[in-house]
Amino acid sequence: MTAGDRPLNEVKFLTVAEVASVMRVSKMTVYRLVHSGHLPAIRVGRSFRVPEQAVHEYLRESYVGVGTA
Repeated sequence: MTAGDRPLNEVKFLTVAEVASVMRVSKMTVYRLVHSGHLPAIRVGRSFRVPEQAVHEYLRESYVGVGTA
């Protein structure tokens, strides 16, 4: 289920700093992902909020598994 499928009162939004912490990357990397469209976000004033589920989906889709030989 994506964030778009759920009522907004059930969606948990994360700040850029929280996303950076979850993903173990810098805040600048999160901003690049948001601006490039790879990570959906909403703008609240001058800051961004990212749906928590979108972070998990991005990480799941980006996972590079080791193939079996």
